[in-house]
Amino acid sequence: MKVELINPFLEATVSVIKTMAFVDIQAGQPFIKKGTVSRGDISGVVGMTGETEGSMSLTFSQECICHIVSNMFGERISDITEEVKDAVGELTNMISGDARRRLEANGIRLAGAIPSVICGPGHEIRHVTKEPIISIPFVTGKGDFTIEICVK
Repeated sequence: MKVELINPFLEATVSVIKTMAFVDIQAGQPFIKKGTVSRGDISGVVGMTGETEGSMSLTFSQECICHIVSNMFGERISDITEEVKDAVGELTNMISGDARRRLEANGIRLAGAIPSVICGPGHEIRHVTKEPIISIPFVTGKGDFTIEICVK
């Protein structure tokens, strides 16, 4: 997968999490993911179509998403509730939208679907294409999360 497709998602993730949750994050080393099992407790997944097609997922550990949502809502959150699930869907939508805006500036137009949210330890994430899945881990002061990009 080309770096021109990955960097907009990386930049969008840093921007949205910093802006919406006031959380500093650090990207780890990208790698090719094998299999469909998630690396966290809750995921948002969104499909994309247009000049190419693919999907993006955002998977959080419970500790991480509770910290992020606590910062977003201004109140302490300690469990994955319906409000947390909604927030994961919205973060997925915002990161996907920001990344697609950045891609469009590079001449690649994509439309995004409505995100789906999946939760539970060991849940599966099935991307819409059979292309390699690029996984980028992120570290926060309160747990980890991962973004996966799978674009044709």
